[in-house]
Amino acid sequence: MYKFEEYDEGIVIKDTQDFNIKHIFDCGQCFRWNEQEDGSYVGVAYGRAVRIFQRGKDIYIKGGRIEDKKLWEYYFDLKRDYGYIKSELSRDEILKEAIKYGEGIRILNQDMFEIVVSFIISANNRIPMIKRAVENISRRYGKEIEFEGKTYYSFPTPDSLKRANIKELEECGVGFRAPYIVDTVSKIYKGEVDLNIIKELDTDEAFRELTNLKGIGPKVADCIMLFSMQKYDAFPVDVWVKRVMQHFYLAPDVSLNKIRQFGRDKFKFYAGFAQQYLFYYAREFKGKDAF
Repeated sequence: MYKFEEYDEGIVIKDTQDFNIKHIFDCGQCFRWNEQEDGSYVGVAYGRAVRIFQRGKDIYIKGGRIEDKKLWEYYFDLKRDYGYIKSELSRDEILKEAIKYGEGIRILNQDMFEIVVSFIISANNRIPMIKRAVENISRRYGKEIEFEGKTYYSFPTPDSLKRANIKELEECGVGFRAPYIVDTVSKIYKGEVDLNIIKELDTDEAFRELTNLKGIGPKVADCIMLFSMQKYDAFPVDVWVKRVMQHFYLAPDVSLNKIRQFGRDKFKFYAGFAQQYLFYYAREFKGKDAF
């Protein structure tokens, strides 16, 4: 059983299971973490800038505080038995193989507002560009955080981001998505959209509410639900998931919606976990030429 301890530069989560920081931070679910030359990751989550590195089963959070242990326990989904989930999904031979490559993936519980804006930016976009735009928005509208002699920035609140206009957001690198962000942020700030209420809906109802917002299509809605609302039966379909699903499970001419529904029907409550293992397998280890 994992436990939190303090060390001279922060906190350490001892004896974790099914936990690999590279698998977690590189599986497409987050945009604020950057790998360093020494294999550690520096990033910002919930207004905290930290450096995370792994030594065997121990996860070190440099800059972390012991009073924040519940936050990190929640963020890294530590109370969930991923060993059991992998065992259940491994009944499928394709997933059994995929899990070997991403065995340390855990689905992060991220801030809902940050994920809504970040995944609007992600539509028809590449990860380096998404990360740059999210960082620019944070730098322009977020709060400064000093860490290791450098300045980092928290992701802005709706109150801060409501000041952003289309031109300013375009300058941050969001491109054609700027009007969508302005509109959605305005609705959230004014209370016309309540993300906490959407989170409490069932997956299909939450999906309908989210896709009513500008810039949020099926894939973006599924990502928001999976990465910040604990809707683990969501099944986001991007180009990598499409390729692996068509290659192993479905005919090449199947629509994205049919792939999404197939994934949800096949993997049920574990669909979101299955999607993450398949995404990582397809993108990191098979590569586009394999499909």
